[in-house]
Amino acid sequence: MTGSPATLLRRAVNPVRHQGSPRTVLLVMCTGYFLVLLDVTIVNVALPDIGSGLGTDVGGLQWVVDGYALALAALMLTSGTAGDLYGHRRVVLAGLVVFGAGSLACGIAPDVPVLVAARVIQGVGAALLLPGTLAIISRAFPGDAARARAIGVWAGIGSLALPAGPLLGGALVEALGWRAIFLLNVPIVLVALVWAAAIVRESRDKNARRPDVPGLLLAGVLLLATTYAFIEGGRAGAGAPQVLVAAVVAILAVPALAAVELRRGDDAMLPVALLRRPVFDTANVVAGIMNLGTLGTLFVLMLFLQSVQGRSALLAGATVIPLFAPLAVVAPFGGRITSRIGARLPATVGLLMGTAGLALLVLAGPHSSYPVLLPAFLLWGAGMGLLTPAVVAAAIGAVPAERAGLASAMNNTARQTGGAIGIAVAGAVAGEPGDGARFVRGFHTVALGAAGLYAAAAVLALVILPGVLFPGGGER
Repeated sequence: MTGSPATLLRRAVNPVRHQGSPRTVLLVMCTGYFLVLLDVTIVNVALPDIGSGLGTDVGGLQWVVDGYALALAALMLTSGTAGDLYGHRRVVLAGLVVFGAGSLACGIAPDVPVLVAARVIQGVGAALLLPGTLAIISRAFPGDAARARAIGVWAGIGSLALPAGPLLGGALVEALGWRAIFLLNVPIVLVALVWAAAIVRESRDKNARRPDVPGLLLAGVLLLATTYAFIEGGRAGAGAPQVLVAAVVAILAVPALAAVELRRGDDAMLPVALLRRPVFDTANVVAGIMNLGTLGTLFVLMLFLQSVQGRSALLAGATVIPLFAPLAVVAPFGGRITSRIGARLPATVGLLMGTAGLALLVLAGPHSSYPVLLPAFLLWGAGMGLLTPAVVAAAIGAVPAERAGLASAMNNTARQTGGAIGIAVAGAVAGEPGDGARFVRGFHTVALGAAGLYAAAAVLALVILPGVLFPGGGER
């Protein structure tokens, strides 16, 4: 495709009359999805270099990670609705533009406030991309069997992004510096944008509901105020005026959000009818706990490996491959097990394995060898591999078939929300890595706290999640 930038942009936002082959559409959509998930983990390995390069403390680094997670969590549900209403092609292309612009801004950011703002822009683009890619793939493969295989490829590509993040990030930081992890996205996004504009046909739902703007704003206020209270509480102390104000705002936002969503009924961003289903609620709570414990512990773990144990960025990235590789390998197996026997057993076993892995991290000290860390990583990662498909399947299986897309989006939102809060809490508990002894104690406290949450979630899953998910097996 040739033409001026203005011409390319016009083609990117105007519907086309033809569509590329389904496999080509799948490839382009998987590229966008891969970038979204890659940026969840790739930044962690660059945190020490960002901190030293821009002169910021742990609180600043928390905002660098959480700026992305907050925007992604807050906009996930609304962006899916926007795709139904305005067209998934248009929303995905807009997501690529915004994500690319945010990545470029991250790569040239002169200080932490600009970097955090750019990370928020990245998160907005990611939120536009994530639900739209799956919707476009579903329409490109109309047959049930072909669609299931395509979604499996989509999910598998996403799983590969998680182990690729630390390793690729470490290599880029070592060779080119931390800015390269963001600038890498720009040419990839440009190619994906032009390609998607040429081959993806527009699609929308004529009966789509209007976006729940009041719900979106109140949910954003709640999430931002909660995260701010934890991050600034770690910096300034729990009794600091700004922390108390943020806590009060978060508390007041809860009943306000509940009142707005009750009034909107089925058109609410968070439909109350779905939230009255115990299995659905449990699946989302467990999903939130999973990411709260995982991303929070990962945040302090990467600082521990580099700032305390003195590993390079590349070596630290390679060190955590045994954590993420089992997730990519075990998740498909966990999905098959869940489809046969339901979510209860794989979710409970996964949570207990994660509990054991996280608890073993208390054995790690400043001079611990790699064999001390390896069993913890393998148990933790394999547990997540069993758990992730189980909680998604439980959430989808607990609602009517026509609400499956919304259920999946809400489950994803719960995971992103849990991750954002987990990073805020973990950084506040661990403190600055420059104070080695205190930081190690804080790291152990974070790991044990995450293990405790996983254990509590295992009990919840065992009691409430169904043993069989789908019709023919009985329980839903």
